[in-house]
Amino acid sequence: MTSTVRPHIAVAFFGGALGLSLGMIGFGDFAELNAMFTFGDLRMFLTFCGAVVVAGALFFFFTSDRPKGAPIHRGIVPGAVLFGTGWAISGGCPSIPIVQLGTGYLPAVVTMAGIAVGMRAYRKLNAKYFHFDGGACAL
Repeated sequence: MTSTVRPHIAVAFFGGALGLSLGMIGFGDFAELNAMFTFGDLRMFLTFCGAVVVAGALFFFFTSDRPKGAPIHRGIVPGAVLFGTGWAISGGCPSIPIVQLGTGYLPAVVTMAGIAVGMRAYRKLNAKYFHFDGGACAL
């Protein structure tokens, strides 16, 4: 097995495990996500917070490429608002529709189409009007 294939297998394995875990705890269910966003059920909210803490600690201890106090540019706030709005409307961030499809929830195809359209629109609008620096997230 070549050295370029191993990382892809590892990512596929851990991505599959993450997707299975997310599906099992309810992150693919719109009603569960709605309860989290409206603070109706703190179980999902606390699970999400715990995942952020664990992921942050893992990145801190296992990566040497740490951000060096990068400035917040003018695209962060509108991007965060659009991301949060899309998440609340569709019931999922970009990874959740994949989990939803894996559990047989076919309306997630519409969410994935919206993600694709939004990414294309961002590229065109940013190139023509905004000129935001995508930094490490540039597509």
